[in-house]
Amino acid sequence: MTETVSRDAPASARRAVRAGAGATVTTIVCVLPVFLVGGLAVQLSDELRFSPAGLGLAVSIYFGVSALASVPSGALVERYGPATVARGGILLSAASLLAVAGLARSYPMLVTLLALSAAANALGQLASNAALAEHVPAHRQGLSFGVKQAAVPVATLLAGVAVPTVALTAGWRWAFVVAAGAALAALPAVPRTGRDRRARAASGGRNGGTGPLVVIGLAATLAAAAANALGTFLVDSAAARGLSPGLAGLTLTLGSAVCVFARVGVGWLADRRAGGHVGLIAGMLLTGSVGLILLAVAGPAPLFAGVVLGFGLGWAWPGLMNFAVVRLHPQAPAAATSITQTGVYAGGCLGPLGLGALAGTVGYPAMWLTAAALMLLAAVLMLLGARLLRRAPALP
Repeated sequence: MTETVSRDAPASARRAVRAGAGATVTTIVCVLPVFLVGGLAVQLSDELRFSPAGLGLAVSIYFGVSALASVPSGALVERYGPATVARGGILLSAASLLAVAGLARSYPMLVTLLALSAAANALGQLASNAALAEHVPAHRQGLSFGVKQAAVPVATLLAGVAVPTVALTAGWRWAFVVAAGAALAALPAVPRTGRDRRARAASGGRNGGTGPLVVIGLAATLAAAAANALGTFLVDSAAARGLSPGLAGLTLTLGSAVCVFARVGVGWLADRRAGGHVGLIAGMLLTGSVGLILLAVAGPAPLFAGVVLGFGLGWAWPGLMNFAVVRLHPQAPAAATSITQTGVYAGGCLGPLGLGALAGTVGYPAMWLTAAALMLLAAVLMLLGARLLRRAPALP
């Protein structure tokens, strides 16, 4: 029996590593269309004739469709399994990239194709969540979810690399073709479903219904709306404070790097906590709101501190939220996270639109203070969600 356990341990570890790698690659591939549009915005706008406001509208529509597709995608994952849905998401993303390359001859067509690709985002995210819940041991899931969410900025990096390597040499359409090929190459990375889904649905766990999840999802909407303002408006806001364009750009680079390390670090920490993960998110949002307040204060020191706190704590929580929800709902991880992920997508849709309009009307300091208030309210709702979860009955 000891020999059997020793043989099974390395195999289990390999499955966990493959599942983590597959979930990370799936997440990157399925979100790549929107980041590639953003990275190639200059080339796209020159040919398709749209303004920065048009780009913002396209991205908002993308996340709005992602929000609408989230719950149905979670149901598909629970019915057909994460592997099947992950492959479907990858194929849809690749098809969308090819469609943009061949069919995007006008701005309305680009927006339409980008909106269609949003379904791949929802499918890939929820399939990845379920795959990690299925293949990764519980004591390593926090780190796995952190790495998966930290990989999202990698899509931005790939989009940036595509500009000098492909778009400026062969043209932006070929950049989308190359991206589609890379997406298809990711199909073998999707691990097969190994556990019986009916057995998992009958497994134990805590299930307090959808009430606490809706509260957490609403908190995620407010938090994501505020946090998305960091990536959207930080550079322009820093430049408006007198920083050179190069230095203003470096503030975003700093924030992105801090966010990547924070998401991984928070996931590592979560594996060493027995519970209280939603409450920890509330504390992170509270500290993140302080960072947003500092962004409204003049001077380089408040700007630096605001970027570190805002990105490092105010935008490092999505992986921890997915991990907390999966841990509390192991019987239906995709369906549970689809509710909270809807909130994240809704915030990504509404935040840039509303806060951008506010910045244009009353200026960036007022916008940052409003974003801080949204994040503070999100922290309060997270605490309420944590309290409702503690009251939830355990399954027999």
